Amino acid sequence: MSKINAAFAAALVGVVTLSAAPAFAAQCNHKGGFAGFLGDFKKEAAAKGIKQTGLAALDGLTVDDKVLAADRNQKVFKQTFEEFSGRMISKDRMVKGAKLLQTHAETFRKVEKQYGVPGPMIVAVWGLETDYGVNQGKMSVVRSVATLAYDCRRTDKFQGELVEALRIVDRGDMAAADLKGDWAGEIGQTQFLPSSYVKYAVTADGRGKPDLVRNQDDVIASTANYFKSHGWQRGQGWNQGQPNFAVIQEWNKAEVYAKTIALFAEKLGGTTKSAER
Repeated sequence: MSKINAAFAAALVGVVTLSAAPAFAAQCNHKGGFAGFLGDFKKEAAAKGIKQTGLAALDGLTVDDKVLAADRNQKVFKQTFEEFSGRMISKDRMVKGAKLLQTHAETFRKVEKQYGVPGPMIVAVWGLETDYGVNQGKMSVVRSVATLAYDCRRTDKFQGELVEALRIVDRGDMAAADLKGDWAGEIGQTQFLPSSYVKYAVTADGRGKPDLVRNQDDVIASTANYFKSHGWQRGQGWNQGQPNFAVIQEWNKAEVYAKTIALFAEKLGGTTKSAER
């Protein structure tokens, strides 16, 4: 994920109702330090169904200061939509996106039939998030979300994400050492937070465990499942003011980013129609 996309992802995960009652008893900035926090958190995670395989992913962790620095150095995005979209919807991304639409045409056809989400929408998200899987992030997801869970800025949010990261390890989807992502804990080619991975990651063929890091068909199906689960209306428009724009904002609440996804998908849809003629 590019730095600019990481900032948008952080803005998304940072939307928390501050008045909500704490969901976890493990205290941020624990008097026993990070080790004391993890000790208390293990008990709560176990109570939520996480077994030893998942709990062991917390052993030996230390706070990641790079994660804290990234979280504290987010800057307000000031570019106009025209400036941002003009830079992000590059010729290279258009060419690669159009090629992926052709390469995976059968998968996109099946996915649209099942979930109602057109291929260009999925490819637009895919390209903007990680340049089609090139920039997925190399940081430990468990360590990143544990660091943010220990920090007091959004502790309830990230304690929830930490439970789900451990659940991914516990159920054998990925080993903790293989669970890599960006600094806020995003996973895979379209950057699912752990809670979204647990809820929406699926396999394209309905068999085995989803792989959002290497299996492009699973990436396509899972992203479509996310959109459908958030209210995507089959056959309806996705530009601002149309029914599905609100669903794009469920993916990312920043209006300039949502509008850029919508425009990118519209442009990719045009290339698909041209290729079919």
